Amino acid sequence: MSDATLHATNQDPDDFAVQIADQVESFLVAVTEVAKGDEPESAIPFLLLEVSQLMLAGGRLGAHEDIVPEERYEPDMGPEQDVDQLRENLARLLDPIDVYSEVFDPYEPRKAPVPARISDDLADVITDLRHGMAHYRAGRTTEALWWWQFSYFSNWGSTASATLRALQSLLAHVRLNQPLAELDGLDTDQAGMGDETLEFEAGRVMAEEIAGPLGLRKVR
Repeated sequence: MSDATLHATNQDPDDFAVQIADQVESFLVAVTEVAKGDEPESAIPFLLLEVSQLMLAGGRLGAHEDIVPEERYEPDMGPEQDVDQLRENLARLLDPIDVYSEVFDPYEPRKAPVPARISDDLADVITDLRHGMAHYRAGRTTEALWWWQFSYFSNWGSTASATLRALQSLLAHVRLNQPLAELDGLDTDQAGMGDETLEFEAGRVMAEEIAGPLGLRKVR
């Protein structure tokens, strides 16, 4: 979406808020397009790129001083836009490599990894980003930045970074000729995982099964 439609014409394109909003909007549009499934062969590399770029915006928000909203209470935004269809489309597109292993807090000792889904993560991130974008579009720039910064620390930052690690790991396994071991029965409703399941990365996956459909180099 162009600056002409996303931003007021008197806004400086070098302004911090404008740049963050541009990166957020780019991610929202890109993931929505990927979820349509029109180009499954490029889905994983494209998602890797988009999540990487979003994490740059998150890093800038995280390094920025605390943003304080102008109003004491957040204005009512009405009902949130539903993401269930997008989540389901991504799950179908990413099957069988949707499920991966995640450690929620690397500084909390002795926490076992738990299963997560890339499709759930992306839908969760989009929900947070859309909420801030609604404020931004309504002209409440400070409120939007506050929300994006707050939710970066409380939710979407860790969620997006975990997703990025999963996507990078997936591509690395394929490009380096390291087939993923089969995952036997692990799903996101499982309470926890032991150390032995760390070798399992997602669904029933072998590199030779995903390299072709995802447009990657086939294992030789």
